[in-house]
Amino acid sequence: MLVAISAASVILVSQARRDNGWVVHTVEVENQISTLLLQIRTAESTARGYLLTGEPGFLAEHEASVARILPAIDKLVDLAGDNSFQIEKSKELRTQVEGRLNEFARIVDDVKRNDAAGGLAMLREANTNDSVQKINEIARAMRTEEERLLSFRTAAADRTQGLASAVTVAGSGFVIVLAGISIFLVRRSARARDHAEMLLRDSNLNLETTIDERTADLREANDEIQRFAYIVSHDLRSPLVNIMGFTSELEELRADIFRRIGELHGATAAPPLALDRNDSEPTLEGEDKRLLDEFSEALEFIKSSIAKMDRLISAILNLTREGRREFSPVRIDVRELIEAIVETVAHQTSEAQARIRIEPLPQIVSDRLALEQIFSNLIDNALKYLKPAVPGEIVVRGKTKLNFAIFEVSDNGRGIDPKDHQRIFDLFRRAGTQDKPGQGIGLAHVRALVRRLGGTMSVTSELAKGSTFTITLPMYWTATRRNAEP
Repeated sequence: MLVAISAASVILVSQARRDNGWVVHTVEVENQISTLLLQIRTAESTARGYLLTGEPGFLAEHEASVARILPAIDKLVDLAGDNSFQIEKSKELRTQVEGRLNEFARIVDDVKRNDAAGGLAMLREANTNDSVQKINEIARAMRTEEERLLSFRTAAADRTQGLASAVTVAGSGFVIVLAGISIFLVRRSARARDHAEMLLRDSNLNLETTIDERTADLREANDEIQRFAYIVSHDLRSPLVNIMGFTSELEELRADIFRRIGELHGATAAPPLALDRNDSEPTLEGEDKRLLDEFSEALEFIKSSIAKMDRLISAILNLTREGRREFSPVRIDVRELIEAIVETVAHQTSEAQARIRIEPLPQIVSDRLALEQIFSNLIDNALKYLKPAVPGEIVVRGKTKLNFAIFEVSDNGRGIDPKDHQRIFDLFRRAGTQDKPGQGIGLAHVRALVRRLGGTMSVTSELAKGSTFTITLPMYWTATRRNAEP
């Protein structure tokens, strides 16, 4: 009896394990279907993001998602290989998905060729065809089949477990220990099945949440870009052009206005009117001359303010265009790059009676143009804000730590008040005495570039004690490691 009960128990427990294995297998198939749909929707969302913004981060994420889709289908085929219905549906799904990926590829190619209109047209055409609906229908059919199998296999597993318990309970006291072990194994298997079912439910919920969040982020980013472009191109440019036009008209009328004033003054027995050598403006005296000077000064102030406003608008537009520029990582000899920058500012360095010292610098993989802009701005600022009558000393040094390169640009210039350390990185905000030309965008632009390259930037400075700007960048930067900030 012991041998018989033991043999029956072993057989039934083994069968229960196999049945539960099939249940877990069914859950894995359903999970793989959800993963595949998530990859397809991620590829679609990132393709839309790249089409709408042109950001290289969306392109990199899109290409990564596309690269995972076909392997995910292969894995699904392997998992569902025991079911002829699922094999047939997997083939149909592969056909529809490959067609969808071709649509994504054409949209990306249009954007790369700067044919955003063509990409939008392709996107609308892709949304109107029935490939998405067919993919969803095939996925639903496969899920329905797996749910049917799950129900059948769960019932079979439950029956096997019940039978095993009955045989164990019907056994004698000689097999109580064995029965306890069997029940333990059965319950552990049931918990694993429940846990797998819970993971599947969570995966389905997270899929919908992720899609909603991604869509909301893309919509918000697109709205911000459109509002910003409208403000810069229309709300700021249009009145500025009008002011410039009317200012030019006033400047052209200036000579005529004051000639008439001079003639009127002469009509009231004032001194005779004399014209200057080019006969464009009258030569006035007394109160009329003071009025002419004030009028000319006001016009010059208006013209300089217009020019400053125009430069600020141009700076904003340049920043937005730079934010959309695609970075290209290459190996860079930073010392050679700094030496080239120092040569371009040799004249300013000589006039400022300064010296730029370059210490050993590590080589990194990053975007060359971005690094040139970063170090050019920092060196230019160091030269611009040296202390008068003090020989300038500017030092560029670097070191490595773990997988990061740390660069420092130090000077013995005016220094920055500690309370302004964060202010100087804000757009159009400047610190200290405003006696040097500039719009207050240099350091803001530098920090934005550093962040896009996956690094950080900080400053250490005190008034009259010089400044040290520290930049930390990854040694091996790739396009997929960009910081999405602007």
